[in-house]
Amino acid sequence: MRVQVGDIFEVKLDGNKKQYFQYVANDVSQLNSSVIKIFKTKYDASELLEVKRIVNDSVDFYAHVFLRNGVKLGFWNKIGGVSEAEMDDIFFRNTNDYGNPKIKVSQNWYVWKINKPFLHVGKLEGKYRNAEIGVVVPPAQVVMRMQNGSYDINYTAYE
Repeated sequence: MRVQVGDIFEVKLDGNKKQYFQYVANDVSQLNSSVIKIFKTKYDASELLEVKRIVNDSVDFYAHVFLRNGVKLGFWNKIGGVSEAEMDDIFFRNTNDYGNPKIKVSQNWYVWKINKPFLHVGKLEGKYRNAEIGVVVPPAQVVMRMQNGSYDINYTAYE
């Protein structure tokens, strides 16, 4: 299967629901991983939708993921695409303290925009507090966040 920026994917959720995301970019700053834009609305599994309606929905969140792995593992299916993928001007965040159980609140954050250099900011404050988590998450975690509103990963706090 050929995958390209602009493609739309359907994710089947619990409770006979489905939700969509769009492949919007590759981020060379983060392992050249795929960046996806997850749309907010959950639909009944039987509802038929046009791609135009899907891409006009508001954005729930952005994530870095290895897109083809999600297809191979059956987490999502490509349903179509559009020629252009619009993307908000957003920041992603990460910390070198991630995974260290001794550090409860990191003071070692860095942020970046897609394909731009990392900017070390130390304490996560101001406009950077709402930056999306920038680690490459497994497909199952993307689906979990779509269903529950959060990842099931122990990420270092910033408060």
